[in-house]
Amino acid sequence: MSALDIAVRLVYLAAATCFVVGLHLMNSPATARRGNLLSAAGMWAAVVVTLAIILASGTVTPVGWTMIVLGTLIGTGAGLYAARRVAMTAMPQLVSLFNAVGGGAAALIGLHDYLRFGGPAGELTAAATTAVTLDVVIGTVAFSGSLVASAKLQGWVAGQPLLLPLRGAVNALVAAVIVVAAGFLLAGPGGALALLVMVLAALALGVLVVLAIGGADMPVVVSLLNACTGVAVAMAGFVIGNSMLIIAGALVGASGGILTKLMADAMNRPIRAILVGGYGTGDAAAALPGGAGEGVRTIDADDAAIRLAYAGRVIIVPGYGLAAAQAQHELHELAELLEERGVRIDYAIHPVAGRMPGHMNVLLAEAKVPYAQMREMDEINPEFNRADVALVVGANDVTNPAARRPGTPISGMPILDVDRAETVIVVKRSLGHGYAGIDNELYTDPRTRMYLADAKTALSALGTAVKTLVG
Repeated sequence: MSALDIAVRLVYLAAATCFVVGLHLMNSPATARRGNLLSAAGMWAAVVVTLAIILASGTVTPVGWTMIVLGTLIGTGAGLYAARRVAMTAMPQLVSLFNAVGGGAAALIGLHDYLRFGGPAGELTAAATTAVTLDVVIGTVAFSGSLVASAKLQGWVAGQPLLLPLRGAVNALVAAVIVVAAGFLLAGPGGALALLVMVLAALALGVLVVLAIGGADMPVVVSLLNACTGVAVAMAGFVIGNSMLIIAGALVGASGGILTKLMADAMNRPIRAILVGGYGTGDAAAALPGGAGEGVRTIDADDAAIRLAYAGRVIIVPGYGLAAAQAQHELHELAELLEERGVRIDYAIHPVAGRMPGHMNVLLAEAKVPYAQMREMDEINPEFNRADVALVVGANDVTNPAARRPGTPISGMPILDVDRAETVIVVKRSLGHGYAGIDNELYTDPRTRMYLADAKTALSALGTAVKTLVG
């Protein structure tokens, strides 16, 4: 073993350690930034060492080096621009787009290796061909599915489930085509035609599956596609014999898989039911039918401000409506005004708040909300009965008491127990449904007051009212 080989292995080991420690640090908002930087440093070291291997091999032509440099510059520039310019509310779309890029890149590696070394008279072993097949199928499904998820989150594709006629049979047929084409590849006689058929079918499967999934399940879908991208990257590592890709892909796949299970548990829905699709109503909140708003008590900014200002403890429940209105800064300003008056403030974060795992925590952190005030659901739920006011901003299904009763679409879904606070103030644009498409029984609770307005407008008005009325 040469000195370069030893150095490469040591750097890869150090990079893998950075990934593991970085993931551990991301468990807490207080250390998440450090964990992200540590993981990025490990990846940077792995990329540099990989380039050193390529340089030492002397197999890359000048044209090849030009493509590597151009690809690196364009990819780095696009990534930096997107990450710095994208609004925090659009971060789920960006993450989904990054998933698509990762899955697509892994699939391209498999395609390249099969076309160059595969086929009946090729050099690929049966094990390598199996890895190529899995790499291409999983990476392609992650690519097309993530693009559709990103378009749904961006609003370019309707958020509600798109249920095509005979979709179950169509999906099964497409999956069967993938299996048959993969069989031809593994058996040897398939060649480029079987590969092409398999890629097209995998692209179609990713699109068909995600189109049928509603916005309520999108956090789980984004996490699942992230796991698929990790698995595809690990397969690509097996194809080209790169241990770093195998380790990084396995870590992403495993962590994404665990997160997917946790998110599905938080919604009390099996992953299989989520993938079947058809659940929820998407972004378009339908108005309640005539008379369904009876029993709702509204409140204006002045009355709400007085209740908040004279409370001893307020628990704030942020939801997607807050993110959509980009009102996180107005919310924090209101909280600071209340804290100056001696009000204790906590933020209750549901596991599926926002549009992707951890989205709400990042959104509040951007507004400089202290990490210590962000409380997980299991931690804050026992404290709602000691709160004077629960201020719900744009959260719907995760506060619906109907989840405690059997026979509803959200039965068994863990919710935030806001209805156990002394008073509940809900800031919402309308009395429309959430993603689950059912009425929220919280809105007709005698202790609830509805402030019907856009979150940003409402929170600004509440802040002004607090300053004007109570100083």
